[in-house]
Amino acid sequence: MQIAVTTPTGNVGRHVVTTLIRAGIRPRVLLRDPGRLAPGIRGEVDAVRVDQYDPEAVAAATRAVDALFWVDPTTGSQDPLADYARATAAVVRAVRENCIGRVVFQSSIGAEKRHGAGEIDGLAHTETALDAAAADTGTDVTHLRCGYFFTNLELQLDALRTGTLPVILPLDQPMAWVAPRDIAEVAATRLLSPGWSGRTVQAVHGPADLTWEQVADILTTATGRPIGVERITDEAMRTRLRGTGMTDGLVEAVMGMSTGLREGFVPEQRRTVRTTTPTSLAAWAHAHLRHRLADAPG
Repeated sequence: MQIAVTTPTGNVGRHVVTTLIRAGIRPRVLLRDPGRLAPGIRGEVDAVRVDQYDPEAVAAATRAVDALFWVDPTTGSQDPLADYARATAAVVRAVRENCIGRVVFQSSIGAEKRHGAGEIDGLAHTETALDAAAADTGTDVTHLRCGYFFTNLELQLDALRTGTLPVILPLDQPMAWVAPRDIAEVAATRLLSPGWSGRTVQAVHGPADLTWEQVADILTTATGRPIGVERITDEAMRTRLRGTGMTDGLVEAVMGMSTGLREGFVPEQRRTVRTTTPTSLAAWAHAHLRHRLADAPG
């Protein structure tokens, strides 16, 4: 069985790769720079240098594969949704040209809205385009609708060190939080399992829905540092994001992922044993976040 994996050094992709290796698979990994692979991984995979925005390159890199784990690449441009459309065109061409048997796509909670959720709209476009291609080719497709990644907190280390996380969502609004490693486990299982076919959606909700107030309490206990949250205005958040160097287009796309899910949004799939994964935020923060804050003053 030949399985191709995109973003093999990413928060989810690297765990997909190691899970497949442990399952006895030698995956084909697609990335811009094979030199970024961990030394211990290089001898266990077939690495292909590829730009995921290049339809011809993606089609060539996925010839003769049975299954594909696809993640739309990150973008920092002025028009993120145009970049998502370019990546979507590449994966759709690969599916159609190579008649890939199954695709597992890393999507997000909120993609079911289809419009009005900022950057998530790009993932929604990939979902619908893959569905259309699959209808023509007979490809089996699973869309993983993932919750909020624990690792997003690593992008806010400076704020964590000050003891206050700024957010624009209501502090008492619960949402799904999930460990990327758990997403990878679901993805690898879907790639390998013969027990499904057709077009499916698999939500990955983590172990519990958490409010930002609960998150602050968990982080305080796990890291040993007092951490709180503060709701700020949308415009204040825009100013913060622009201060990190984001383009105006990217700022609006990032903002939309929160504002678009802020009022009355309910995920298409509810929390069940199928959508619940085990790793807690407390365990992840103690293992991965605590040491990164340990040397900060406070």
